[in-house]
Amino acid sequence: MSHHRFSGRRRALAIAVGGLFSGVHFGAVLAQEAAAIGAPKNAAEALELPSVEVIGTTLLPGLGTSIRDVPANVQVYTQKDLAKQRQSNLAEYLEQNPTSITINAAQGNPFQPDVSFRGFTASPLLGVPQGLSVFQDGVRINEPFGDVVNWDLIPQSAISSIQLIPGSNPAFGLNTLGGALAVYTKSGSDNPGGSIQAYTGSFGRHAVEFEQGGKNGNWDYFLTGNLLRDRGWADHNPSRVAQFFGKVGYQTKDTDLDLSLTLADNTLEGTQTLPLSFSENIRQAYTFPDQNKNKLALITLKGSHFIDEDLLVGGNLYYRDYRNRSISSNVNGEFGTVDPETGLVNTVQATNDRSAINQTSYGAGLQLTYLGNLAGRKNQFVVGASADLGRAGFMQESQEAQFNAARGADPVGGFSLDTDAATSNKYYGLFATDTWSFAEQWALTLSGRYNLARIHIEDRSGTAPQLNGDNSFSRFNPAIGLNFNPTPHLTAYASYNEGMRAPTPIELTCADPNAPCKLPNNFLSDPPLKKVVSRTIEFGARGKIGAATTWSAAAYRTELSDDIQFISSQGAGSNTGFFQNVGDTRRQGLELAGTTKFGALSATARYSYIAATYQSPFIETSPVNSQADATGSIAVSPGNSIPGIPRHNLKFRLDYDATERWSIGSNVLYTGAAYARGDENNADVRGKVPGYTVVNLDSRFKVTKDLELFGRVNNLFDREYANFGILGRNTFAGPARTFDNENTLNEQFRGYGAPRGIWVGLRYSWL
Repeated sequence: MSHHRFSGRRRALAIAVGGLFSGVHFGAVLAQEAAAIGAPKNAAEALELPSVEVIGTTLLPGLGTSIRDVPANVQVYTQKDLAKQRQSNLAEYLEQNPTSITINAAQGNPFQPDVSFRGFTASPLLGVPQGLSVFQDGVRINEPFGDVVNWDLIPQSAISSIQLIPGSNPAFGLNTLGGALAVYTKSGSDNPGGSIQAYTGSFGRHAVEFEQGGKNGNWDYFLTGNLLRDRGWADHNPSRVAQFFGKVGYQTKDTDLDLSLTLADNTLEGTQTLPLSFSENIRQAYTFPDQNKNKLALITLKGSHFIDEDLLVGGNLYYRDYRNRSISSNVNGEFGTVDPETGLVNTVQATNDRSAINQTSYGAGLQLTYLGNLAGRKNQFVVGASADLGRAGFMQESQEAQFNAARGADPVGGFSLDTDAATSNKYYGLFATDTWSFAEQWALTLSGRYNLARIHIEDRSGTAPQLNGDNSFSRFNPAIGLNFNPTPHLTAYASYNEGMRAPTPIELTCADPNAPCKLPNNFLSDPPLKKVVSRTIEFGARGKIGAATTWSAAAYRTELSDDIQFISSQGAGSNTGFFQNVGDTRRQGLELAGTTKFGALSATARYSYIAATYQSPFIETSPVNSQADATGSIAVSPGNSIPGIPRHNLKFRLDYDATERWSIGSNVLYTGAAYARGDENNADVRGKVPGYTVVNLDSRFKVTKDLELFGRVNNLFDREYANFGILGRNTFAGPARTFDNENTLNEQFRGYGAPRGIWVGLRYSWL
């Protein structure tokens, strides 16, 4: 790292600048330490230090705010934290570590989970209400078509830091109802040298990974790639994950530029949920095939430049191309019905639904950051604008099929076209934020953002002109925060902020209860949906006790107006239905966390309480629910818990450095019980999906200075547990679990976690 001397105001900027495009900022103490050891040529480059603790408050690079002045319970994890535990993917790490995050296995594949934070979800599954924004180097990676998040497209080996920012912070733009997750990638200047690692173990999993970084003068580079294959822990559940990330950077004392490329080519198969009557063998698939092929190419250019000592300009450009090919097997909901025109009985047991989604998104942002004084006190002012544009082409085909003895859907005909549609969305934003240290121990933050969303839908088949439509949504979202720092080791804060989510293209095209659509196909012209508005209030404190103990506590409440939910027309186990505004919902809770160190032993405990409830009455179709009326409907009342969100979650992490060469760690995860989907009235006699406790182990041993042996055990005690539930009809009630539509069973279906898995590997590093 080159040494550079900054002038007084420029050095203040260097300490505070957040070069990350997700808007991360330095903690003041840490930045001073960085300056003491020799500041980098450009302040934004310092953000790429793997040990930097950063806080996110804006999307674009600008003047930062020290952690003492940030009014939120932000969580930060670095590449060193990830390297200790060596999980196979980012979602697995999130499940085991941050406060208020839970995972469910609705997709049946470890690389495609639903990730929930404070009761808000980022999911790869169309139809799940999305409430989290996810960013990679400031680029919003919620896909344009349904705001879904494909966790398998984020290369874990490229991550320098993860920032989890709670609340409805308007600076992060659309869909930030419950929070934002910002991923920042490595650079060559702070990750010189290289490594190669390989591991193998349970479920036929084999993986290899490499990385290489370096710096030459003002230029640096970083490359990483990985390939993973496994046959899956369950039947018909293999995965193939191939990822690549590369970055080239250029830095001077005034300018920082980075050009990066992310590529992925993944094939993932799921097992679906299983009825409880199948629980004697949780490795079996309910039906198959179910396969997703995801391909990604993402190019990002970001940069910052000091215009003078008080003014910094930053901006980004990106282009993202995502392609999905999927096929899923489903029980034919029309089996046994009589065609009114022909009088014939439908004897088709299954359908194979094949879809192709091509999505491109691109955008740009520009931001100015100014450091000055207001009434003689330090003041930071940021103003900026962004544009995120997306296009999606969707084609759906269906094929008639019959189930074989193993419940595979064998085709009995060719594919026929159901839907051929195109959508486009344009998201524009103007924002400003000001942080004023009006007294020695106080800081006031005011911010706001104006969002405009325009969505266009077009039929490409020529047979469904009623599909065509245009929708527009706009709103100004404000925020205010107050921080009090009575001592250098104690911060208290309070904040209020508002956010907005525009209905996605898939929701807008599937919102008519009189014409239910089949996810993700059969779009029709539908009545418009209202935008969702969130309002979050949070109080909290954080501090340090002595040299080895830190703690934090936060209480929050988020109210949603006009929340959107998928209303199934055939019950929770069916993907046929429509989207609907269901009135108000609420998420409120408590977060407690503490970390300490006793010699060679360090310990972390994190507890979260989340009460997620409906606040408006509505009618849901759930004929499997034991309390359903003659029409198959249930009445959801204010105060009923939202399914799939456990109220209690507790996480322990222990790290023990047994010797200078050997370290061992353990994660203990407890997750409480949760209601199953379809039990929105909380009255079904089958009750909740039970809570569970899982213990994981990891260890690292330095064979030599450059060679490391590592191992990992997931689910040490081989606990059988489920983290997801849904009510449905089991049509495989015949002999040997064969198809028998005449004797269907109403059951609770569950998504199970993986059994015990053991992996060992070697990592060789060089400079």
